Amino acid sequence: MGEAVTKLWSRVAGVAAGAAGERRTAVAPVGWGSIFSPMQTACVRSVPKPTVANLRRFAETPVARRAINCIKDRIACMDWQILERQDAGPDGAGDRGARARQLRRALEMPNESDSFRTLMEAVIEDVLVGGFGAVEMETTGEAARPVRLYPVDGASIQVNPEWTGDATQPRYAQRTWKPGAEGMTPLLDDELMYVKLNPRTHTPFGLGRLEVAFETISSFMGAHRYASRLASNTVVQYAL
Repeated sequence: MGEAVTKLWSRVAGVAAGAAGERRTAVAPVGWGSIFSPMQTACVRSVPKPTVANLRRFAETPVARRAINCIKDRIACMDWQILERQDAGPDGAGDRGARARQLRRALEMPNESDSFRTLMEAVIEDVLVGGFGAVEMETTGEAARPVRLYPVDGASIQVNPEWTGDATQPRYAQRTWKPGAEGMTPLLDDELMYVKLNPRTHTPFGLGRLEVAFETISSFMGAHRYASRLASNTVVQYAL
């Protein structure tokens, strides 16, 4: 079954997953609003994230935006450092220091147009709103900056539910909404970093904080609108 799914996912895009140094995803694919309804293709069973369009519109309202900015800004402005893993190999301290400097340069300027802060703000926004965050990782082959990172619209990422841990099997695919073979871009596990907030067993997607608070904030704003209309009608009646 795993081999069959691998072949199907490879057939979706008609190409092998990615040449080094070339970006293969779009930040926000054209027609992104139309991918949010459940779908099933003849080639692969893919599971899209539901209700994202409504969540993102709701995130622009004053109450939700204030809460998102309070969390996002505090995290994005924090200082950070690179530390060794506990199971790091026995390389010399000089080699480790050089790799740490290379990695820090790559993170400080992850791509041609983003800084670390703008990259993190985009990812944190998606994590808070929909429980997903996506970053494409591409190797460059350059010693000074060995990797480039690109923020990706997490809502456009579909998860392969049959992924078995095989590094050569696509774990994700981006829905680009282009015709034909370009409609899906398969991505290996080491090509995309996918952050799930509140992971659960019954779904491959996370649960965003705005999803949890959606009904509560909506009720609060509805009561506020009703009170505003009631106050406006009272002023008009007194004026008459």
